[in-house]
This record gives sequence, structure tokens and C-alpha cells, in this order.
Amino acid sequence: MSCGEPHETDCSEVLDHLYEFLDSEMPDVDRTKFQHHFEECSPCLEKYGLEQAVKKLVKRCCGHDDVPSDLRAKVMGRIDLIRSGQTVPEHDVTATPQES
Repeated sequence: MSCGEPHETDCSEVLDHLYEFLDSEMPDVDRTKFQHHFEECSPCLEKYGLEQAVKKLVKRCCGHDDVPSDLRAKVMGRIDLIRSGQTVPEHDVTATPQES
């Protein structure tokens, strides 16, 4: 998608990284570039607003589900393995037949 107007930051780049912007998972310098782009590009601003609204709706409707403690422990264990540089198995070797 492009609005057809020239911008310092291309519309496709902004839309490719929109969720990083929404989740504040990008450097401040890039956030500033994107904010400037939204100020001058109404199609991208509209897409940003739509995605922001969807994100809020999902959080409101689904954000209160509790994560089972065993699932949390497995995920945290995998994260620890990855951080330590160890090999992570393709499947969970500790899972029972019902879980796999």
C-alpha cells in the first residue's frame, strides 16, 4: 500500500513494522520517523488507527485469560534454554501423549 506521495519513510516500510510501533518494540529514532510519517500520510494513519483499535479490542476481550502454570513453566524453561545457548528440542520431550 502506498498513498502515492513521496515520504522520507516509505509507506510499505511503515506498514511492515506497524506492530513493532504499536507494541513500542522499536528504537526511539524509528518511532519518531514513523510518527512523522503518520502526520503526513493519512492512509497509513488510518491503518494505524484500525490496527490500534483491533489490538485494544483483543486485549479487552481476551486479555484476562489466565495462563496455566505448567504451560508458563514450559515456556520459561524454553526461554532459559535459548538464552543459555543450549539446543532446544523440536518437540517437548516432557509432554504426556495427551499434551503433544
